[in-house]
Amino acid sequence: MNKPFLLAAALFSLALAVSCATGGNAPPPPTVTIDDNGVSVAGVTLSIPMTASVSPASTPSAVNWSITGTSCTGSGNPCGTLSNVTTSSVTYVAPSSVPSTAQISVTATLQANSSVVGTLNLTIANITTQVNPALVPVGQNLTQQFTAVALPDNAPQQFTWSCTVNGSAACANFAQDSKVSGLAYYTGHDTCTGACVAITATPTLQPTSCSLGSSNCIPANVTPETSRLETGTYAYRFSGYDNSGNPLIAAGTFSVNNGAIVSGVEDTFASSGFTKNSISGGSYTPTTSDPHNSNNGGTLLLTGASPTQFQVVLDVAGDIQMIESDGHGSGWGIAEPVSPSKVFNKAAQTYAFGLTGVDSSGARTGFAGLLPISGSGTINGGLMDVNDNGNTSNICGGSPCNVAGTYSADATTAGLWHFTLTTAVTQHFDMFVANGGSNANSPLNLYVIATDPVDTTHPAVLGTMTLQDSTKTYNNAAFNNPSISALTGASSNVSLTLGNPDGNGNFSGQFDQNNNGTAVSVSTFTYKYAAAPASGGSNVGRYTFQMLGNPNASPVVSPLNFVLYASGANRGYLLDQSSSAVITGTMAPLIGPKQNGGIFANSSLTGTFAAATNSSSASSVTPLALNLLLTSQGNSTFDVNGTQYPPGTAGNVAGTYNITSNGTGTIGLTAPATADYILYAVDATDFYLIVDGSKDKGVTSGILYVSQ
Repeated sequence: MNKPFLLAAALFSLALAVSCATGGNAPPPPTVTIDDNGVSVAGVTLSIPMTASVSPASTPSAVNWSITGTSCTGSGNPCGTLSNVTTSSVTYVAPSSVPSTAQISVTATLQANSSVVGTLNLTIANITTQVNPALVPVGQNLTQQFTAVALPDNAPQQFTWSCTVNGSAACANFAQDSKVSGLAYYTGHDTCTGACVAITATPTLQPTSCSLGSSNCIPANVTPETSRLETGTYAYRFSGYDNSGNPLIAAGTFSVNNGAIVSGVEDTFASSGFTKNSISGGSYTPTTSDPHNSNNGGTLLLTGASPTQFQVVLDVAGDIQMIESDGHGSGWGIAEPVSPSKVFNKAAQTYAFGLTGVDSSGARTGFAGLLPISGSGTINGGLMDVNDNGNTSNICGGSPCNVAGTYSADATTAGLWHFTLTTAVTQHFDMFVANGGSNANSPLNLYVIATDPVDTTHPAVLGTMTLQDSTKTYNNAAFNNPSISALTGASSNVSLTLGNPDGNGNFSGQFDQNNNGTAVSVSTFTYKYAAAPASGGSNVGRYTFQMLGNPNASPVVSPLNFVLYASGANRGYLLDQSSSAVITGTMAPLIGPKQNGGIFANSSLTGTFAAATNSSSASSVTPLALNLLLTSQGNSTFDVNGTQYPPGTAGNVAGTYNITSNGTGTIGLTAPATADYILYAVDATDFYLIVDGSKDKGVTSGILYVSQ
């Protein structure tokens, strides 16, 4: 009866004896690792120092170096050479031209055991240059800064610049900076039509690269204009506080003729109630405090509006970021040229929207939803979620509530529409057609403001409505690429999230939060999301997302539940359904720079940027407006310069920046005051900033939107 047990015991003893005889605690096999300080692309003729490390430490560490690759045979060192060779280090020198197969490998072979090899893969590429901004209007007598960057990042940042009009004549006023080779200034003194001024920077190390094709030397194209304010119509929205800390919201439209503001209308809610204002005129005055970048900053005056004066910064698309500067309060907003195409109400359309404001007691309130319009004045089948100071059912009933209604164009003001929506209560809104079109990557936007007298079921709210991409099926699979979410809640609670939905309901990523001066930074979270079908069963674009929380806290802080109404794949409007913080915001697709294979690098962000506060929930947060200049000095140093305007701390900006491959990074300023920011890029020309509360402890923050 005991024989099977005895046999098993004997086999176990034998196995143990064999294990001991062969060294059960034997050291792991040796490995060789090559370190090149993160370089994966080798520019032609460039030198890359490398070191080899061998583990475990007791292993003899001497290695032999070599280069391998499909095109590495023949004369002339087609794959490059090795210099400064030692048994632990080497300098790889790239060839003078790209071999027929651009991929090569540098190997380090252990001298004591030739079967142990470390390999580093490199891609050989021409040294190319990009001038930013790539396409920009420049006002008469105004100056625009241009930056050049040589790629790959480790290429020398030394350039020869040129500026031509209509392909031949030299520009009237163009100069390279005397200290920074990758910086130049153009002043609008040339008379020509369209994008007729071309600005090029050629790398001095490889001047022939620009003749190898336009993709190797991308110029900037300039359109001379009379004024930085386009002739036509602008729509705008504004949120802020008066000098007593009472909230103020406004939305409107104004018309421009040859740089002069001639008329406009505005809806405003202030402590005195709701009013309609007539804009009788106004002006735009370019800045004198930043003579090197007067093209992108100035003062906007809207006579008859409330507020009436703004410090503004402009991006290359002509969008105007604005902060109040009339001394009657503080706030922030945006004005954009109205789309010339007649997209709105062209046919049956669906819009996603997000609105934020206050109820009759001053508590924070948020709306998010979908609004299908018929193209003939009726609304049916809409959905909406509400959070009023933590209550999700007192305004429109259970979430989501059904929305119907009617809409009509204003009788006198082009681009103004009046909407009547019926849920549990009837609510009225004005909507101003803004920018965009039917393209899913640049959809039409409208600015929305509530017009009812404020009471317990009619809060004062303001926000944006965006044309939904009708080509998508809004199921879990529609959200399957990285996104950036910018969120704001009560009492100066702001956060930025890099999320990765997988198309199957799993949502992972990282986030940074500044909650009234307290920092929360989570490098890895794993949560859930789900498409939430409407009552009829169709996926119309409503989702639930888990966000924020803190899985690293003890005890764990559970994530908040959000509803998202999608305007397209990986984009839409977010509303917190869990808390009285009433966290609202947007989700946008994360798009890596094409010129760098979709991977972010410091060179991706060089250029001039307009930056301003675009979201906050506390009157104690001082809005900021800045013209930022991001340049490469070479030697992997990337600087931030520019101008910061009143009413914040004014002065010249100085500091450095750094961005990682996934688009997150930091900006550290030393002037006009010390400030540390966390950066989340949306793409190569747009990113968000919040104050890094882990470094600037106790410092509250709004969200700054930065756009080239």
